[in-house]
Amino acid sequence: MDQIQQLSSGLDTIWVVLTAAMILLMEGGFALLEAGFVRQKNAVSIIMKVFVDIAFGALIFYFMGFALMYGKDAGGIIGTSGFFMGGDLTHIHLNISHETYWLFQCAFVIAVISIVSGAVAERINFRAYILYTIAMTGLIYPIAGHWVWAVGGWLGKLGMVDFAGSAVIHALGGFSALAAAVIIGPRIGKFSANGSANIVPPSNLPLASVGAFILWFGWFGFNSGSTLSATNTSIGHIAVTTMLAAAAGSATCILFTMMRYRKADPPMVINGALAGLVGITAGCAFVSDAAAIFIGALCGIAMVYTTEILEAKQIDDPVGAFPVHGISGSIGTLAVGLFAQPDAIREGTAGLFYGGGFGLLGVQALGLVTVCIWGFALTWGVMKLINLIVPLRVSRDEELVGLDVGSHGVPAYSQEDGFLDLEQLKKG
Repeated sequence: MDQIQQLSSGLDTIWVVLTAAMILLMEGGFALLEAGFVRQKNAVSIIMKVFVDIAFGALIFYFMGFALMYGKDAGGIIGTSGFFMGGDLTHIHLNISHETYWLFQCAFVIAVISIVSGAVAERINFRAYILYTIAMTGLIYPIAGHWVWAVGGWLGKLGMVDFAGSAVIHALGGFSALAAAVIIGPRIGKFSANGSANIVPPSNLPLASVGAFILWFGWFGFNSGSTLSATNTSIGHIAVTTMLAAAAGSATCILFTMMRYRKADPPMVINGALAGLVGITAGCAFVSDAAAIFIGALCGIAMVYTTEILEAKQIDDPVGAFPVHGISGSIGTLAVGLFAQPDAIREGTAGLFYGGGFGLLGVQALGLVTVCIWGFALTWGVMKLINLIVPLRVSRDEELVGLDVGSHGVPAYSQEDGFLDLEQLKKG
């Protein structure tokens, strides 16, 4: 019996480590996607922020984030043990070690901060971004995560369900991104004096599409890996619903933009796939294949409309972080309360459309609103505080010349002769 248990634990450990690595690879997807969507003069700044996400995110989550999220519960609000992965973690009953579990959750926290990164692209001060990364990975995300996922979290005890993070990761990150975009303001020249939006052409759409494909690939680790078990029989179903939702989101955007704009819009199509992936993340283990297709399609259409609304409100979100993550994460969270199949979550629980009544939907709505308000309000407050320490936004001259040279002293692409006069570049 001990040998069987050891084999089971070993298989689960391999599965969780591999899927954690797949999720971490998504940072390469974020890097390529965002670098392709922004202008050439800001590509290096995107890469540098991704390194901040990984390096600072991992360290801060190890020092304190994991403890606040999964430590011994205090009043359903916050964890109190597990700082530096020490102290009392005996309440976490898993078939893998606490370190393995930390690695998987660390990949998640890095993804959360990467969502906000795109919304403030091309104008945030690098030092300010480091400070915000510390706040998000060490405080904002861990506390919200504790409410839903930790033993004793108050939303979890009420019955909120979020299998892999449509609310905890994507809606939280999306509404945090919205707050950040509003506070920092639009890029210079994005909106005309009459309020109309100007098109800022992406620097490299093929690069962005490759980034989306990497994210799509990593999402199988994101969702299927959340079983935390290599022998869980739902892994195949999770992978199928993930694939179908992404395909539906992208296909819907192809057809919808062809009707709306008379041409298939590449950035919308790319983000349509991501919207579908975000939307299915909460219910990938609990909904049918048909429901997954509907959720993905709905998220794709909602993403297009939300993008248009943001521009009408003069909110500049260069990569569509809020439409993709905030709106699709919200749809996916509520969809669990509608489409969860009977007994898929726990015995006697089902979504509204399967005879479960409004109970689960109500809890999902309460949890969603709470998490979104928390992300938006805390990001707003933290960024206001950061602005008192260091400027939140780069100077006008630095923004015009580009953050690559202005903040990091090097352009993304070298000149043909291999020599650059950086001082001249900085002067514009």
